[in-house]
Amino acid sequence: MIYLFVYLAYSIGYSVVMGIRGFRSPAETQRAPASSNIKRVLIIGATGGTGRELVSQALEQGYEVTALVRDPAKLQIDNPRLHLVRGDVLNPESLDGAVRGQDAVLSALGHRRLYVPSRVQSEGTRNVLRAMGANGVRRFVVETSIGLGNSAGKLGLFATFLFLPVVLPIYFWDKARQEKIIAESSVDWVMVRPGVLTDGARRGGYRHGVDVGSYIATGKIGRADVADFMLQQLTSNVYLRCAPAIVW
Repeated sequence: MIYLFVYLAYSIGYSVVMGIRGFRSPAETQRAPASSNIKRVLIIGATGGTGRELVSQALEQGYEVTALVRDPAKLQIDNPRLHLVRGDVLNPESLDGAVRGQDAVLSALGHRRLYVPSRVQSEGTRNVLRAMGANGVRRFVVETSIGLGNSAGKLGLFATFLFLPVVLPIYFWDKARQEKIIAESSVDWVMVRPGVLTDGARRGGYRHGVDVGSYIATGKIGRADVADFMLQQLTSNVYLRCAPAIVW
């Protein structure tokens, strides 16, 4: 019984810390006029699940797309409006050339080394923001996750008491750092917080908002729908400097 008590205390404490360390989105969203004239976009994390969807859908919508990739062979999409740039978010020099001339940056940055201390998401994002500042790029749309800031605990009981504290504790710790770095930046950012990610075709129907999520049920969302919502944020200011969550 004592071990169960300690484990529950750890799980709850971890959720509380993620709430404190992550960005706390304001209750009221912006009502500023929509943005326009975004034609060229850079996509970070383009070979991941959400990143591939971002590339495909951005091309479908007519954007000129640059994808920053460590291995161009991993992104097998053939389109004359797709430009591959070999680089690494942890290498500021490779970022500068990729960011130059863009109208916006979309990031689905992540990694698979779940139990190894890492700053790929936080330091990579810091480097992206520095390159954006140096090149005058203002719009930044980033995928983070429900479970951070004022969405802490809202990924459902399973995530709160098992998945996050056992499987993803280090990963989310760096995500919290990432959110803080974004929130303190001066660019026009939107942090998109999806629920548990799944594959499959885009549905087009989903719930979004700064208070979306559940303390009980596990909210899920397809990567294709996350990409759809992220691309909408390129030209919408409804969630400017906010962190909307998105689930089905």
